[in-house]
Amino acid sequence: MKALEVKNICKNFGGLKVLQNVSISVETGERRAIIGPNGAGKTTLFNIISGITTASSGEIFIFGKKVTTLSPYHRARLGLGRTFQKNNLFSDMSLLENIYLAMRINKSPLNMQDFLQQWGMWNRRNIKVKKLSYGEQRQVELLLALAQAPKILLLDEPTAGMSPVEKGLILQMIKGLDRSITILIIEHDMEVVFNLADRITVLHLGQVLCEATPEIVKAKPRVQEIYLGTTGEEGWH
Repeated sequence: MKALEVKNICKNFGGLKVLQNVSISVETGERRAIIGPNGAGKTTLFNIISGITTASSGEIFIFGKKVTTLSPYHRARLGLGRTFQKNNLFSDMSLLENIYLAMRINKSPLNMQDFLQQWGMWNRRNIKVKKLSYGEQRQVELLLALAQAPKILLLDEPTAGMSPVEKGLILQMIKGLDRSITILIIEHDMEVVFNLADRITVLHLGQVLCEATPEIVKAKPRVQEIYLGTTGEEGWH
C-alpha cells in the first residue's frame, strides 16, 4: 500500500516557482531520501506534505486518503510525524516534560517510561533541554516525533551540524526504527543517505530530476554534476 502520494505539486511564492509538478509515491515501510542542492525545494515539499504550507496546485494522499486541505493537526492524527532543521523544543522544560506534551497533544498510546527507557533517555528525563548537548537535543527532537507513534516520519536534515559520534547515534536510532514506519529524509550527508535509503528522489530547481535506488542515483553523472558540482566517485565523500 502507498503510505504517501504526492501528485503534481506546484508551489509559487509570487513569481518564484519553488516546486513544479512534483510527484512522489512512497510505499509503506520504505526509506526514501530527498536530496538536492540548496534551493531545490526540499523543505518546502516537506512543509506542504505536513500541511504547514499550502500548495498552489496538486494533491497529497496519506494511506489513500486525500489530505490536501487538512490541517497539520489532522495529518498528524492520520500518522504523520515531522522533525525540523532547527530544534523545535521547549528549552526551559525538561526532556520528560517535552515528551509528555508531545504524547498528550497527540493522544499517543505509548508508555512514557517504557519509551524513554527504550531509547536510553530515562536517566536524563529531568534535565532541562537547554542543558543537553546539541547532539542530545537533536535526539530529543527525533524522540518528540516518535512519541506521537507516527506511521510516516519526515526527517529534515536530522544530522546537520553534528559531530561524527553524534551523527552515528542518530543514524543508529533511525536504522533501528520498525519497518512499519515509513521514513522520508532530507539529508545533505551522502553517507547517511546511502546508509538509510531504499530509494532516492533528486530535486533540482523545484523539479524531480530522477528517482531510483542509491546505486543508480550515485552513478548518474548529471546528479553528480548538479548536486555535487563534480563528476566521478570522489564527489560522494
